[in-house]
Amino acid sequence: MPAHEKAARWKSVFEPYGLYLFEKGTGGADVGPLMMQGAVVADLLPVSQWYFDYHHARTDTLDKVHPRELKLGAAALASLIYMVDTQGL
Repeated sequence: MPAHEKAARWKSVFEPYGLYLFEKGTGGADVGPLMMQGAVVADLLPVSQWYFDYHHARTDTLDKVHPRELKLGAAALASLIYMVDTQGL
């Protein structure tokens, strides 16, 4: 069973926090090389309404990230890492 399907078993844990999509990804410039080597990767999908205002632009700096969104994203990924560590994929 692919990793995204195994992770989907935690959907009920994450869904109350707005994290509900566990699907096979295609990578991209940031994680594609890791996927090519067989690594399992995870990603948060940003709200595209304003994400591409700064994405990979000269103005794409940390001060453009809302502090609360940064904390929520970090907590979500840390929680996912915890689940993988304790429950396995």
